[in-house]
Amino acid sequence: MTSSDRLTFDLASRDGEARTGTVTTARGSFATPCFMPVGTRAAVKHLAADDLEALGAEIMLGNTYHLMLRPGHEVIEELGGLHNFMGWRGHVLTDSGGYQIFSLEPKLDDDGATFISTYDGSTHRLTPERAAEVQCALGPDIQMVLDICPSLPSTTEKLQWAVDVTAAWAARARSRFLSLAEERPELNQFGIVQGGIDEGLRLESVERTVEVGFEGYAVGGLSVGEDKAAMYPVLATTAAALPADKPRYLMGVSDPVSLVAAVGSGIDMFDCVLPTRNARHGTVLTAAGRLSVRRLEFHNSDDPLDPDCGCSVCARYSRGYLRHLLQTREPTGARLISIHNLAWTFSLVEDIREAVRSGTLDALRRDVKEVWA
Repeated sequence: MTSSDRLTFDLASRDGEARTGTVTTARGSFATPCFMPVGTRAAVKHLAADDLEALGAEIMLGNTYHLMLRPGHEVIEELGGLHNFMGWRGHVLTDSGGYQIFSLEPKLDDDGATFISTYDGSTHRLTPERAAEVQCALGPDIQMVLDICPSLPSTTEKLQWAVDVTAAWAARARSRFLSLAEERPELNQFGIVQGGIDEGLRLESVERTVEVGFEGYAVGGLSVGEDKAAMYPVLATTAAALPADKPRYLMGVSDPVSLVAAVGSGIDMFDCVLPTRNARHGTVLTAAGRLSVRRLEFHNSDDPLDPDCGCSVCARYSRGYLRHLLQTREPTGARLISIHNLAWTFSLVEDIREAVRSGTLDALRRDVKEVWA
């Protein structure tokens, strides 16, 4: 079975390099550009599957490293895979553990990574093949290859090593995936492009990753310490070099300016924990920018979080009430603000889609930058 037999991307409209479209898998379809909420341990913190459905989410993330450790991929497979385990009807994408290579700094060699469990101190080994095996057991619609994501700034030598290892691991991961998924058309695998902010290395990584052949392609290793002004040109170069008939995914980005800029470069998919992580700390996304609802001035405010927002939280609850919930450490506060922040992010993405369809993305980018830059 070739990659074209599994997942398809259908272009709907364009505005320069920006595009809207539909990704179709054996499970169904989802519209792009899209934002994917992060459910690291098979749940977006404080939210359930029906909350995400009510918000209009079509695809969410799970994390291979954490789910491999707890409850264990064998348990999830026995319980019918991630969708059944979570009660989630939409699409699921799983990270491979590559971000944990970046964040947890395991012992690395050319063959894989050796982790000390964040839960109980036990030792666990991830190789490209093992990551594919675990993810096939989890059963997401889209799985990622194991990669090396260096922090920025990094030396050219370190970036080149990350490109070389990521390319070698991509071939190994693809071979193992195809052997496991030969009779499972519901499974898909994305390759990941590295190279930091070195355009030459990015193009080399694109060529080597595309040569392996995947159902889609991700741009990793950005928004990991570099200045945004340095990120945008290399992102545009990288996206333009990726196949136009495959979905393109920018990993770990959700700030409004970067979302609009990335879509303008031809990116289709995004994920990030920030909308819900910010919510747990009382940081609210609004049409006027970020707002900290913990501030004393909102103690007796009857205003909604964002007067311009049509979400269920803004329709019913006041800033004063939500501040009270946070001050008393009532989990309902984090839950309600998480719902708002995701609703706000989904609304922004729909505005981006409409701007692409109407050819007005540049104007939207200027408006967003004026508030959020």
